[in-house]
Amino acid sequence: MTVLKLFGIIFFCGLLSPSQEVLSGLSCAVSPRAMQNVLSDAIIHNGLLQQHLQGLVLPNIMGEGGLLNSPTSITGLHLVQVRLPRLSVVLLPGIGVQLTIGAKLQLSGKCLVGLLSELIDILVDVNITANIKCTNFESGTVQVVTEDCLCILGAIKVKVLSGLLTLSVNEMVLRQLTATLPALLCPVVDIVMNLVNIQLLGTLNAVIPVGTAGTIHYQLASIPYTSGKFLGLDLDGAVKQVGGITIPHDSSPSALPPLMDRLLLLVMRQSFLNAILTLLLRMPPQTFPCTPDIFSGANRLHEALWTVAPAGCSACRGTSPLNIKLTLGGNPLILLEENKASVELSVLIQVFLNRLDGSVLNLLLLKADLGLNVRVSIVGGRLVLRLALGSTSLSLESSDVGISNISILKPHCSSLLMETLLPVMNGALSIGIPLPNVLGIPLIKVDVQI
Repeated sequence: MTVLKLFGIIFFCGLLSPSQEVLSGLSCAVSPRAMQNVLSDAIIHNGLLQQHLQGLVLPNIMGEGGLLNSPTSITGLHLVQVRLPRLSVVLLPGIGVQLTIGAKLQLSGKCLVGLLSELIDILVDVNITANIKCTNFESGTVQVVTEDCLCILGAIKVKVLSGLLTLSVNEMVLRQLTATLPALLCPVVDIVMNLVNIQLLGTLNAVIPVGTAGTIHYQLASIPYTSGKFLGLDLDGAVKQVGGITIPHDSSPSALPPLMDRLLLLVMRQSFLNAILTLLLRMPPQTFPCTPDIFSGANRLHEALWTVAPAGCSACRGTSPLNIKLTLGGNPLILLEENKASVELSVLIQVFLNRLDGSVLNLLLLKADLGLNVRVSIVGGRLVLRLALGSTSLSLESSDVGISNISILKPHCSSLLMETLLPVMNGALSIGIPLPNVLGIPLIKVDVQI
């Protein structure tokens, strides 16, 4: 189960360490179980561990043993299969991740006992425990270091076709593998973890297009932080218009909720959402004629002008069609309260007439301050916002024909905006805000909290 929160909105999905004061758009907390799933997929299920253990070069085993204490040599030992691999993860507060890998390694080679030569199979239980620490943060990347790697061998089974090996050969194999395998396996774990680190960083450091409006550049903003309950990731979300101009946003640290029993907690800050809304709602003015077959709200506004226009305003009662122009005034502002999201937005409503000489007669210029209710959902890994008109406050900016009383125009302007502007805005928002694919954890069964 994942959760998304907006601070915000919280998607129960990440978490920020309160001590990290960095500029960021998102913060994530990943549970130990989620980390175990992520690393199990990357290391075991995708065959990465098997692939790199295949290249093990095992030393020959030489010694006395076998039949009548004949000299014994085991050569050409190589890995055949990694059986029953399993992985577990413990988060070490302030340090990193403790990784434990258990498996049965099936080895095969050629055994010479005296003059008898035959194939030999060795099955050995191994248990590798290592502390994985993130270090050297720079430009969105970190390095991982494998520390305190401990490799313990368990039971060993030795088998040849003839079945003539004695217990002393088993002891010789156990003794020499115990002396050599740990030095071979721990470096493999280090290599695998560095490859996994590169793979996982790719899910955090990504430039994702936002339709044709611009991009969001998600990037790890600081070194990951671990507590006993979560792995904390702080991401920077740089919002850029087409052409590379960055839309600034403030990201002051804020207290975040606990991870609870979820896999991932992803937190989006209010200021970050404002930057994205500014990107998505960069719309050109909407202009259309006010004719009987276009927009009932516009027609009612036209008719209402008869009642508020001065008696001498022949244009208000003329046969020439009026034009209406809607222009967004300034940037939208999203407001987040407990279980509620709204957007404040100003719109200029201009009702004008094009004269024969090419000039414009401004019958009415109104400013509508809108309060828009926001419905939040997750669709295909994207945060989708849908707007509905909540409140409208109307004020008169200017009128070339002396209109001063606009009180009766409010319902008609509200209808006009619902019929013309809101569909355009919701169309622009319908592409959604792309969310980072944090560590490859899918956003399914997402709870959204505000």
